[in-house]
Amino acid sequence: MDETGPDRSSSRKAVDPVAPAGETATAKKPAARRRRSPQKAGLAAPKADPVLQALLEEVQALREAVLAEAEPWLEAHAASPLLKAEDRTRLRNLGHYLSLRRHDLRPLQRRLMAAGFSSLGRAESRVLPTIDAVLASLAAASAAQSTLAAPGMIRPSEAQFFEGEMLLDQGAARLLGPAPAHRRCRIMVTLPAQAADDPDLLLDLVRRGTNIVRINCAHDDRAAWMSMAAHARAAGQALDVPVSVLMDIAGPKIRTGAVVPEKKGRLQVGDLLRLVAEGDAWLDEGITACACVSVPEIVTRLKIGDRLRYDDGKLEGVVESLAPNQAVIRVTHCKTGGAKLKPEKGLNLPDTLLGLSPLTPKDEEDLATVVECADMLGYSFVSRADDIDLLEDALKAAPPRQTPLGLVAKIEQPEAVRNLPALIAAALRYHRPFGVMIARGDLAAEIGFDRTAEMQEEILWICEAASVPVIWATQVLEDLVKTGLPSRGEMTDAAMAARAECVMLNKGPAVTEAVALLDHLLSRMDEHMAKKTPLLRALQSWQD
Repeated sequence: MDETGPDRSSSRKAVDPVAPAGETATAKKPAARRRRSPQKAGLAAPKADPVLQALLEEVQALREAVLAEAEPWLEAHAASPLLKAEDRTRLRNLGHYLSLRRHDLRPLQRRLMAAGFSSLGRAESRVLPTIDAVLASLAAASAAQSTLAAPGMIRPSEAQFFEGEMLLDQGAARLLGPAPAHRRCRIMVTLPAQAADDPDLLLDLVRRGTNIVRINCAHDDRAAWMSMAAHARAAGQALDVPVSVLMDIAGPKIRTGAVVPEKKGRLQVGDLLRLVAEGDAWLDEGITACACVSVPEIVTRLKIGDRLRYDDGKLEGVVESLAPNQAVIRVTHCKTGGAKLKPEKGLNLPDTLLGLSPLTPKDEEDLATVVECADMLGYSFVSRADDIDLLEDALKAAPPRQTPLGLVAKIEQPEAVRNLPALIAAALRYHRPFGVMIARGDLAAEIGFDRTAEMQEEILWICEAASVPVIWATQVLEDLVKTGLPSRGEMTDAAMAARAECVMLNKGPAVTEAVALLDHLLSRMDEHMAKKTPLLRALQSWQD
């Protein structure tokens, strides 16, 4: 303070004493309220920034469009009296997100970034709160005070802004169990058949970081499944950590049956492959290989030009000719060296409307065991909202439970991707813990490898908008699991998987080593990323 100047604080106290008790508010206004306006003081009022004013009007128009365009979807999916209040909140935000993403926001995003505002790029779990926060900031910065009372101009509270994140965390804990203290992403492991007779394997998996075990009901039997589940729970109790059990019903898995030739034969580009609906496989002139199929209907529903993919895309071909009980496919792509035709390998038909029920008679028999010893059910080949109702009807015949059985919808077909919002809305009506699995093996074979990365991103965004947890599955650290040595590319893939709420490893000889590495990797990624938001902790790698 300047020693020769007045003490401004003490001077203010001297001229502005506290009003006596009983004095009216108008008799003695606080100093701040007695200050003259800029106009009375001879100062010009601040002018609205034209750039910010234009941005304000554009974001206001976007908000109005989001609300109007979301209304039909919300009326169809979020108005059911069966929904809980929190699930209605989830669906409202999902409807707004679907509406928002109908717009190409890229030009607006760049202008918002340049002006120092949110680009709306992280609005998945908070569409209206994000838009409203931007509007409030734009209004204040542009001096457009007359618009502060308009809809959306009131800045949301921090609790309102992050409500979607809170609902997602709650939904993930309810379905997948609590997250470990050192990472938010859980680790799931598919159990091999030997797990039924090897409790030490489960103990080692849980000790190294496994949170959930997956039992594939396409293999083994009820006795083996119950033994696996019992070993998993015993391991959790021994180590005093929660362990959940997911049982995956098989669904109408389309596979090869008997094949000829049984040995040595490899298919190359240009070769012809015959599929047989029923009966024995056979060869004749011009046909390189032949396979029976597990679901005869697929052969009868093929059309000329339909694509076929074999064994997760190791071979691709197109239907060249059809005859009663058979289809002939011309090979158009295959791995270097050719692809050997084997029994029990998956077939995908991305262009063919098969019309198959996702629930087979075997699945309905298996449901009793699932209800008895699992925490959640993996639902294969679910594609439409009606498929959720179909499963729920089947579960009505199952024995009662003390806790609700969780449901995981496996997204593995293009139709399931298109219908994902409706699938979510249908599942929430039943009040089960609910999540989605990105089943990248079948999904890639259905939509093509080139679109898999794009689709898994869209699935992550849609599920986050609905506060629904996601399981990132298929071929995570596959080389490490099978050979004990990871590739560089799969390490990056596993790191990106940290944006999901759970990552699934397949079975293999080195799966316990893969769990330990994944546990470490996910815990480190937690310091750098939350969903797709970078977390800017202090970096030290390049500092002195």
